[in-house]
Amino acid sequence: MLSPVFRPTVQLYDTTLRDGTQREGISLSVADKVKIARELDRAGIGYIEAGWPGSNPKDAEVFRQLAANPLAQARLAAFGSTRRAGVAAEADANLRALIDARTPVVTLVGKSSVVHVEQILETTREENLAMIRDSVAWCTAQDREVIYDAEHWFDGFHADPEYALATLRAAADAGANRLVLCDTNGGTLPDAVAASVRAVRAVLPDVPLGIHAHNDCGLGVANALAAVAAGCTQVQGTVNGYGERCGNADLLVIAATLQLKLGRSCVPPGALARFAALSAFVADVAGLPPDDHAPYVGRSAFAHKGGLHAAAVAKIPASYQHIDPAVVGNSPHMVVSELAGRASVRLSATALGLPLDGADAEVLQRVKELEARGYQFEGAAGSFEMLLRRTRPGYEPPFVPIDFTIVTEQRGGGALRAQAIVKLRIDGAVTHTAAEGAGPVNALDRALRTALLPRYPDLADVQLVDYRVRIVDEHLGTAARPRVLIESTRGSGHGEDRWRTVGCSEDIIEASWLALIDSLELPLARLKDSRA
Repeated sequence: MLSPVFRPTVQLYDTTLRDGTQREGISLSVADKVKIARELDRAGIGYIEAGWPGSNPKDAEVFRQLAANPLAQARLAAFGSTRRAGVAAEADANLRALIDARTPVVTLVGKSSVVHVEQILETTREENLAMIRDSVAWCTAQDREVIYDAEHWFDGFHADPEYALATLRAAADAGANRLVLCDTNGGTLPDAVAASVRAVRAVLPDVPLGIHAHNDCGLGVANALAAVAAGCTQVQGTVNGYGERCGNADLLVIAATLQLKLGRSCVPPGALARFAALSAFVADVAGLPPDDHAPYVGRSAFAHKGGLHAAAVAKIPASYQHIDPAVVGNSPHMVVSELAGRASVRLSATALGLPLDGADAEVLQRVKELEARGYQFEGAAGSFEMLLRRTRPGYEPPFVPIDFTIVTEQRGGGALRAQAIVKLRIDGAVTHTAAEGAGPVNALDRALRTALLPRYPDLADVQLVDYRVRIVDEHLGTAARPRVLIESTRGSGHGEDRWRTVGCSEDIIEASWLALIDSLELPLARLKDSRA
């Protein structure tokens, strides 16, 4: 369990469950939000904003569930706006919903920009200041820690510094525990962020400051770091940078950089090692593909493709890695391609538990020959593993493909029908099987399984989950060679066992056949090893 006495020098405030869900394409259920909140808690995030209870019943239910079964160490925050113009704080339904959420922290957002006060809220400057004061004071009186988010702070400060500072004074005088400066439109540059933070510190030196940056200029992380350097001691952000438009500042990147590069503690000892898994978990729950190239936590963050790089990393890992990947829960891996050197092949084989025993040059030559013909092992580690296995002395394949026949027909404008006939050698005997399918590839897959399942029942757990085709030489038109990539997985009883295989040929059916053979032979070869 994470230490309850940990005191960070920079607080992390996660708003994935509120601001992050404003990203196009994300819709989280109550159960999704609760699961993510608990993972954030386990990863040592200090503050977790779980939503806006006054905006929808779903968020209100999230807070009810988290109140019934509290987080282990994080402080839970409920988000809402200052009172409406002309309405007393105690009579404002939004503020009452914040208190009813029963969180120790309330985060209030208010207007810093005169443009927004007069043209969006359509109220006066004086009323906006009163809205801020009254809301903060009322929530403070309810024994809540109050964080004040100054929306459009940097734009407002640029247009009218005196009024923008007056909004912060109103919040501070009413008892706000922290003032957070928000780059809501994401258009401010790091130097301007730092200058603005210093200006606020000069007039309000005793109130802790925070930063909330958006990424519309690709500077969300840079702006957050600039704000910390200038005096902010809390950073708001989201896992994987999720958020509206171009997203929010990526909290995981910020935290890793602050802690590993700048010596500013953010999470308890050892908690950074959860970051890679946390990133993947949130992406999975959100239904989004993980960003393989995300700094620190992406699968390719410590991938090495060039032969010279791989050879150097084998000798001195720090030669092409800025940190030890294990610190953030990641790991290095070698990418095998025509750019690889013998060291890449050797290290990849060793990582798979298939040492080459001096055959690295032979394997590398084979890789280069196949990639020259249109194969691509970079995205098909399963086929590379099969290449290694077939190179090793004494390898006995679980089956040997002999030939196949495909018959497709369409009658009277109806659905396409396909039948596949395959011939395999299994345990020395030749087997013929046939199957129909929704297209030739599906028919091939069914015919192969019909032949193999009586001898290898474990294949019942193997599923083909993705099938992609790419044309290698587009300029050749219909004469171009298609490359087929197949992704397969084992059933739920076998964890997250996934692999990709590739086939390439002038004929798309043959390319699919080659990728299918690898996709079914690989799990059988692995099972044989595990039972040896």
